Amino acid sequence: MKFSLKNKVAEPSLAAIRRLKSAGFEAYWVGGSVRDILLKRIPKDFDVATSAPVAAISKLFPKHLKVGKKFGIVIFTEFQYPVEIATFRKDLRYVDGRRPVGVQKASLEEDVLRRDFTVNGFLYDPIQKRILDNVHGMEDLKKKIIRTIGDPEKRFQEDHLRILRAIRFAVQLGFRIEKKTWSAICKNSKKIKRISAERIREELLKIFSSPAPDQGLELL
Repeated sequence: MKFSLKNKVAEPSLAAIRRLKSAGFEAYWVGGSVRDILLKRIPKDFDVATSAPVAAISKLFPKHLKVGKKFGIVIFTEFQYPVEIATFRKDLRYVDGRRPVGVQKASLEEDVLRRDFTVNGFLYDPIQKRILDNVHGMEDLKKKIIRTIGDPEKRFQEDHLRILRAIRFAVQLGFRIEKKTWSAICKNSKKIKRISAERIREELLKIFSSPAPDQGLELL
């Protein structure tokens, strides 16, 4: 996977990964940034996933925001671009159709299984230049498919906003939504009413500013 590590947006997250690895922890770029690099797109941000617990992350990165720690996340603010650093975690129960009541520390494999779609399930070590794909995301990337990780019913019941995110990714990337994933979207579509108007608006704006807004409207 070829990518210039001199990218200005990538530099803060790369510095974070080096610091975490120097302290003896695993650390990777995760999610959409890896997907975009594989698709030869320019990522807008670089999130980091690590084996370090929140307390250790906080000590390694004293300049950080206080929000997010309950959910295993530390937002590192030492450089121009903030970096979201998350400990490997698995979610506790969901009660509001958006976020879990909390998280608990988990393995790398468990962390990947809590994510939304297979094409967002990649991890990449930019130091060792090693990509990890535990959810067959590469197959779906090649086939241009949006598919949930695990049971689609469960994924959409956990976080209703994923209903719109699936459509947004499909039209932004020019992908199609896998049959079982689409069926679960249709079945759970009314649950989107539980999501705040602000978050719905944000997804709709991304859908209608995509390369295929007509397709987005048709899917909606």
